[in-house]
Amino acid sequence: MQLATASQVVNFAKELEGKSAKLYEDLAQSYEEHREAFLCLAKENMKNKLRVQRVYTEVVSDALETGFSFEGLNPEDYSIRTELIENNSCFNRIKTAMDAEEKIQEFYLAATKQSKSFLTDISRVFATMAKKRVERRLKLRSLQGTINCQEEDGLLREER
Repeated sequence: MQLATASQVVNFAKELEGKSAKLYEDLAQSYEEHREAFLCLAKENMKNKLRVQRVYTEVVSDALETGFSFEGLNPEDYSIRTELIENNSCFNRIKTAMDAEEKIQEFYLAATKQSKSFLTDISRVFATMAKKRVERRLKLRSLQGTINCQEEDGLLREER
């Protein structure tokens, strides 16, 4: 099913934000030492979800909804994995989150491009959220590096 209306696109954006928030909450439960960082990302996801809904409610009227459609936005192209594999390392679990951030960014960029000329307020919010995804991936990469070093230190200690 293609996403054709602004309502469908907004609902899918909210779904992505909700699923990735759950991923970060799960990571926070698994890694107490990085709990606050993951919860901060989850909280940001929930704010994004509200922001998308708010701008949609403020901007889109019935007339706009029937006069504008998105083309070629297939939700399957932007699906994210949110389940954590039990025996996976923290490094790989964070990679799962980074992959999710990348897919969400791709979705926001595609939606921005299509809505730019007609739904400028929604387009602006989508563009902002796509840009934030870069910062979030950098945060995750930094966490991943810290965790990788900690895991390597632990392995070295075990070998001794």
